[in-house]
Amino acid sequence: MRISGFTFVRNAVDLYYPVVESIRSILPICDEVIVAAGDSTDGTTALIRGIDDPKVKIIETVWDRSQFVHGATNAQQTNIALDACTGDWAFYVQADEVVHEEDLPIFVAAMRRHLDDRRVEGLLCDYLHFYGDYDHYQISHGWYRREIRIVRTGIGVRSWKSAQGFRREGEKLPVVRSGGRIFHYGWVRPPQRMTRKTHSFVTLHHGAAAADATFPDRDRAFDYGRLHGRARFAGTHPAVMRARIAAKDWDVTPGTSVQRHDSLRIRLLTFIENRLLGFRLGENRNYIELGS
Repeated sequence: MRISGFTFVRNAVDLYYPVVESIRSILPICDEVIVAAGDSTDGTTALIRGIDDPKVKIIETVWDRSQFVHGATNAQQTNIALDACTGDWAFYVQADEVVHEEDLPIFVAAMRRHLDDRRVEGLLCDYLHFYGDYDHYQISHGWYRREIRIVRTGIGVRSWKSAQGFRREGEKLPVVRSGGRIFHYGWVRPPQRMTRKTHSFVTLHHGAAAADATFPDRDRAFDYGRLHGRARFAGTHPAVMRARIAAKDWDVTPGTSVQRHDSLRIRLLTFIENRLLGFRLGENRNYIELGS
């Protein structure tokens, strides 16, 4: 069985993406890792070259600003990397997603188990969405608990919309749970870097004018809101993240803005789901889960 890894990235240094840690986290189980490296202005491509592993293959790209609508560039760049994968399975990690070394054998076992079952076109991963710092993660209504991160190659799978998941010919993929975790650090940054990252996100989805209007001062500290809906993390982080976590030099305190998970409605739904039901109401599932 041959395993490809793939990702895309642009300006990871300026926007504080742990892309090197992300790539390194899956390298041990991959025969290759394809990186669609956009036209960065902060040395990101050189940083990736510095990984200095022959399994890392860089495709240099130029981001098309006409695709800065609803995150279409994210899917386009993801597909560039996916199309270059030569494995039986392709393991996708975004630049702010890291895999724990304890879960690597879990992922490999799941891929082996379903290699010859052609009904299975992808594998689901469980998510830990860290928010504000490395000690808390989100358990609020609306934060997705699982997503496809491993797809079968050679069947026409494409990145879907803003590259959160995958589909084939516009249809949801039939998938099974892998049992492995993705550590998502997209909301863990120094507050000023979080503002710049969010400005970049709005630019990719709604254009530069909308981003500038929303964030006229890109250097101001991001308001993380009232910090509702978080649980304390009692486990260990991936080993590749140790240096970055040790270098953390900021604190996040409750702010004045009302983020979505701070609203009374979401807090009530979260209580009902976590304390009474044990499942998410109206959860968005961009996949068809098969029986194990």
